[in-house]
Amino acid sequence: MRRLSGSEVRMKVVAVLITSFLSVAALAGSNSDQTVSKIWITDVTIISPENLDHIEKGSVLIENGRIVSVERKKAAKKKSGAAVVSGKGQFLIPGLIDSHVHLALVPGMDFTQPQGKPQMIKEYFRQLPRSYLYYGYTTLVDLAVIDRQVLEEFKRSPLHPDLYDCGESLPFANGYPMSFAPPETRFKFFPNFIYDPAQASSIPAEYRPEDHTPAADVGRVKRSGGICVKAFFERGYGRDRHLPVMGPDVLAEIRKAATQADLVLMMHASSFEAQQFAVAGGVDVIAHGMWNWGDLDRETELPAGIKTLLDQIVEKKIGYQPTIQVIQGLGAYFDPEYLKMKAIPKVIPGEMLAWFNSAEGKWFKKELDDDDTPDAAMLQGLDRGPIRHVRQVVAYLASKDADFLFGTDTPSGPTYGNLPGLNGYLEMQELQKAGLSLAQIFRAATISNAQKFKIDSQVGTIEPGKIANLVLLKQSPLESVDAYDSITTVWVHGKPISRDSLAANSDK
Repeated sequence: MRRLSGSEVRMKVVAVLITSFLSVAALAGSNSDQTVSKIWITDVTIISPENLDHIEKGSVLIENGRIVSVERKKAAKKKSGAAVVSGKGQFLIPGLIDSHVHLALVPGMDFTQPQGKPQMIKEYFRQLPRSYLYYGYTTLVDLAVIDRQVLEEFKRSPLHPDLYDCGESLPFANGYPMSFAPPETRFKFFPNFIYDPAQASSIPAEYRPEDHTPAADVGRVKRSGGICVKAFFERGYGRDRHLPVMGPDVLAEIRKAATQADLVLMMHASSFEAQQFAVAGGVDVIAHGMWNWGDLDRETELPAGIKTLLDQIVEKKIGYQPTIQVIQGLGAYFDPEYLKMKAIPKVIPGEMLAWFNSAEGKWFKKELDDDDTPDAAMLQGLDRGPIRHVRQVVAYLASKDADFLFGTDTPSGPTYGNLPGLNGYLEMQELQKAGLSLAQIFRAATISNAQKFKIDSQVGTIEPGKIANLVLLKQSPLESVDAYDSITTVWVHGKPISRDSLAANSDK
């Protein structure tokens, strides 16, 4: 793996980057293996994103995994034959959606390290779906399938969020992220690449140009069951700053094919240049905040040119995923308090946490800082560079009420700073610091994600007919971001699960 200097990390971003008041205690028992076809959640404050101006106490009836009725009035009459759950003093919201995850990647490890610790990795993947549910994420979107078997095993877990994906991503030949794999294996890792005739000599002869056109690649995503397409515009970082990138003509072909296939077009674009390219090409979603301003990096105020671009993003209603925690995840290696967080043992196995605390487990720190730059200086560099940039951009977009989509890019790379479930809670904190209101954060993680990814007929709000993916909290998410860590019960397809039973360190 390429080593990066401390100064490069400071100025650029590295890409490799739920006490329930249950009147029927059995409903949320630690094993949650009871079968209850009808549940009446009553006397609860209902907070649904399509109705934030009409928040009242009421009752919700679940039957056979679906929401049957929503009554926004006090003392609603109990439904016959339903098990009653009292939500007195609590708040009921739709299950949360993280629309940017990479389930097959293991935090804190490169592609080869998992092979040496099979039992630890097995336990990590067994806990993975529970960790997302622990923080209320009942729907996920995997943006780039690199191991379909991992996703299938995830969906076979006894308890798991609903999972959608974008199929295999469409990197430009030998560009990002193919460039991180050796030339002799990268085409096997990324078989849905876009052929570049100008690089014919460096593309194995077994790959025919006609099989790797934008239309052919998008077709494979559609046939695999994908709901979106992931493309990239990334020139690279550090010493690899001149990676091949697609031109407007190629993006136009991808846009046309995605539209014909009714797929959401997403683009990895973390720089000013890349987001200009994405907007001009008519993408539906920009995956990542603007960490890199290019020649404007040293500007202290938001430049006029960037404001103009952001206005276009708002006007065109392009979905925007800030993913600020990606950068903070790099800073975790320079923060001695990070691995001491009480939440970490709840989302990863103890053996993995112990490994992260070992010298071997901190290997990636050397990749980020190979010149012994002091930890404080590294953190300051991230704060002054990419974190400042993305916060300023997000603040401007928040003031314009842009179409924010909640996504975390978990894990963004081989860093232990982006852990499943927890990373979402930390991202919400970052979004609030950057200027999003609590209502904007709530909508981004519910209705906005559901609408943009065309799954709003199933999830995203508390309405009759929707899948009963629900979260019960002690606090209101419209009053404090801390509410997302006050979860008592999660319902997945109408099945109630005690939050405590989902923790990695619980006796489940």
